[in-house]
Amino acid sequence: MAAGLQVVGLLLGVVSMCLQSSCTSSQVWRTRSQLESVSSSQWQFEGLWMSCAATSLGSVQCSRFKTVLGLPAHLQACRALMILSLLVGLASIVVSVLGLKCTKIGRTSERVKDQIALSGGVLFITSGVFTLIAVSWYAARVIYDFHDRLYGGVRYELGTGLYLGWAASGLAISGGSMLCCSCRKPPPPERQLSYNLTSRGQNIYRAAAASDGSSYKAYV
Repeated sequence: MAAGLQVVGLLLGVVSMCLQSSCTSSQVWRTRSQLESVSSSQWQFEGLWMSCAATSLGSVQCSRFKTVLGLPAHLQACRALMILSLLVGLASIVVSVLGLKCTKIGRTSERVKDQIALSGGVLFITSGVFTLIAVSWYAARVIYDFHDRLYGGVRYELGTGLYLGWAASGLAISGGSMLCCSCRKPPPPERQLSYNLTSRGQNIYRAAAASDGSSYKAYV
């Protein structure tokens, strides 16, 4: 049962990392609201790395953000969080594979392998939390700007890249939780009652060695 739970958790973690990669490279984190669009045949959308515009004829033009320091603080933070989530996710996959019960690595004991699998599960959960913070922060900023009446820029709506991030974070946290739950604590050792039997023996007195020509009597 524990081995199957570990395999399912690892598979969920692998799928989550694929979704995290797609989310990070996606250019549709936010799309221009149709209320702001002059023509319904044109779409404008942005991601973490570039801004794109598409037409109904299928032509897409994208331009990378030319500056890093000039970007909003939340965009820079989301970039860093998504990169960290990918790195931690890759490390969690390697650690989890080493800690599976169905893998054999030298003479590693079951207790050590459980600890390794537990570490992999914690790393999966950490990766999912990083992704969840990034997409939720970005979505909160988009929603805030959309409803802010004093906002003078272009209003955007939530894009598909954010939904990919939420799905990835959910799978990562679920997979990590399964890996952690598969590592059960060993049952406490049974208390063994020991009885010390003592028997009274007879005191035996032996004769002392004779010295200086004097003799002593010894009694047994």
